[in-house]
This record gives sequence, structure tokens and C-alpha cells, in this order.
Amino acid sequence: MQIEILTIGTELLLGYTIDTNGAELGRALAAAGVRVTRRVSVEDRAEVIRDAVAEALRRTGAVITTGGLGPTSDDVTKRVIAEWFDMPLEFREEIWQTLVERFGRFGRVPAERNRRQAEVPRGATVLPNRWGTAPGLWLESDKGLAILLPGVPGEMRQLLHHEVLPRLAPRVTGGVIRARTLRTFGLPESSVADRLAGAEADVAPLSLAYLPGVYGVDLRLVAWGLPAEEADARLARGIERLRQGVGDHAYGEDDTDLAAVVLDRLRARKMKLAVAESCTGGGLGERLTAIAGSSEVFVGGVIAYDNALKVSALGVPEALLEQHGAVSEPVARAMAAGAARKFGVPVTLAVTGIAGPTGGTPDKPVGLVYLGGSLEGETWVTRSVFPGDRGEIRARAAQAALFGLWRRLG
Repeated sequence: MQIEILTIGTELLLGYTIDTNGAELGRALAAAGVRVTRRVSVEDRAEVIRDAVAEALRRTGAVITTGGLGPTSDDVTKRVIAEWFDMPLEFREEIWQTLVERFGRFGRVPAERNRRQAEVPRGATVLPNRWGTAPGLWLESDKGLAILLPGVPGEMRQLLHHEVLPRLAPRVTGGVIRARTLRTFGLPESSVADRLAGAEADVAPLSLAYLPGVYGVDLRLVAWGLPAEEADARLARGIERLRQGVGDHAYGEDDTDLAAVVLDRLRARKMKLAVAESCTGGGLGERLTAIAGSSEVFVGGVIAYDNALKVSALGVPEALLEQHGAVSEPVARAMAAGAARKFGVPVTLAVTGIAGPTGGTPDKPVGLVYLGGSLEGETWVTRSVFPGDRGEIRARAAQAALFGLWRRLG
């Protein structure tokens, strides 16, 4: 089965909202064996929505939309698509009562405009929305199939998995579409490609994609239209082939977070961790505390942005700062050792650098970062120059600090 995705909302085109719905739909539909052939975002204008739906139905006969099912004036999706299918809107009292009850549970009364959400195209199948106010809709005729979902990501996701995918499953034939991802760090995309020379032929008929980002280069393998067992077996062999090629630069698969991997290794060794941060401004600690259960391992940290705090909180000698500057190998080493003393832990990480966009010099350019660490009394420091803007440099620095510790933990 083939389908097109149409995400609706002017805010998507202006860049104020990231289209996470399109990504979620793509992953879920592919996993169910539905091939997504095109993904388009359009503004909240009736004629634009109508044309996009009509074109999608002419190409594949099926389209799934998100957005435009709410009660406000810019929510026109339902009316436009109902007109295209020649299915006039009808008010459904039972949907309205469900809406009234939902509002009542929160001590509220729906506004008169909310009655629009109880209007349904004649002959359409209502997809009950137990997670929000706008029900999904399933419209099908000789013109094709249109599945309308709300734009709120949480509601869209629930309706997709509970109402849409079970209805699509009987229509899927010819195998599944499945993917696995190997996550790497410490090598640029070109170097990864060099190490994997010949890999595309080795993993065929799987497709291989290189996906560089601030957290490294992800390697995604996709199986298209294969029987489920064969797809899984080929993907497993393919991932192993890629892992052999990149070696210890691969730290996990799929949605693995390097911070979680580091915490797991420390937990297994019953070790505690603290951090000392300058240019990352707490970003390293945020990465660690975003992982559930991190309190078993991570005790805390110091954001020593000012040199005076490096001295008073971490015990960095003033002479080191005067002689070498805050962004230097000796200071990073002293920060790591100081954090170990302050928190009484066997493992620490320290970061000091120039995140920009100003502050760089010929000797110390923007992007220069020294990453320090200590492990049971042994300290180390690495020097890196990261590309990107301020946010990207800080993110890469935090990832690199975690990666350095992960490697040393073995």
C-alpha cells in the first residue's frame, strides 16, 4: 500500500513549529508496511489544502492529513476535504455530548465554536479521540481514501496507533518496511563512509543512509517490502556489518542516548559521577538528568563560568588561569580533579571552551573545547575544535565528553 502525508498549518511553513507529526507518521506507517511516497506541508488555506489532497489522491489513492480539525477559523481541513468527497457535514449529537463530558471533567464548558468539532462528513467513519477534543475521520469513496487526524502531536500519535494502523493492516501486502539505526560519534561523515567502503553492496537489498548531526553520524538501514522474518534477519546482519566497519565509534542503536549508556556502565560498576562545566553551562548535567534513574549515579555538578568560581568552587589554582587561560589543558585537568575532591566521587567530567560567536583568537578559535575527566584518580584531557554555531558547539562538546568517558569505561 502507498500513501502520502499532508501536514497542515501555516506555522509549519513559517518555521515556528517543527513538523514532528510527519516524522512520527513516516516511522509508524513504514513499520506497518505502508510505503510513504511523498510528504508535504501546506498553509491553512482552503484552496491550497484542496489542491494538495486532490493531487495526492490522484497519485496514490490515499492521503493522511494532520491539523485543521479544531474549532477556530483557521481550522478548515475537515470542511474542505468533505466538500471534495461530496460528503456534506452533519452535526452528531453523540460526539457533542462526549465533548461536553470531557470539558466537564476539567471544570469547563465548551464554547459555541466547539460545536464545529461535532460535525462529521456524511458517510465518514469517526475515529474516537479519547485523548483530546477533535475526533479523527476516515473518508473513503471512489475518489480514494483520506484519513484526517488532529495536529496536536499527542492526540495524533494515539489515534494513529489505536485507530488508524489497525484499519490499514488488512490492506498491506507484499512485506514490511523496517529500519534499524546504528549510532556513531567521533568520526565525520566522510570518514565513516571510507570505513564502510563496500558496505552498501554487502547489505543489499537493504538501503543505507548516512545521517550526520550534532550528536554524531547515524547509519540507517531500511528493508523494503520483505517478509518480516527476512527483514529482521537481514537488518541484524547489516547492523553487525556496519558495527565492524566503524568499530568503537558505535555506541548504540536506534534511539539510544549516549548519556543513558554511560549511566548504565557506571551503575554496573557502582560508581558515582559529578561534572564541572564552563562553556556548556549545565548542558552536560542536563543530558544526564534527562535520563530516568540518573540519581542512582549522578550526584551533581558545578557551573563554573566565571574564573573566580573555578578557583573558589573547584580549587583551580589562580596561577594556572593566569598562565594558560581558562580554555586550556591544565585548567580542564584541574577542573576534573577539583570536582572529584569537592563531590567525593571516583568519576568526573569537565568542559571548558569557546562557544562563540565571539571570543576566539588565532591561537584559541571559536569552537575550541578542552574536555577533562577523572576515573579513580587518573585524569585525562582531550582537545577538540567543533564546528557550528554556539548551540551546536555546546551540544557537540557535551556529547564528546560523554563519549570519552564511555570509551574509558570499556
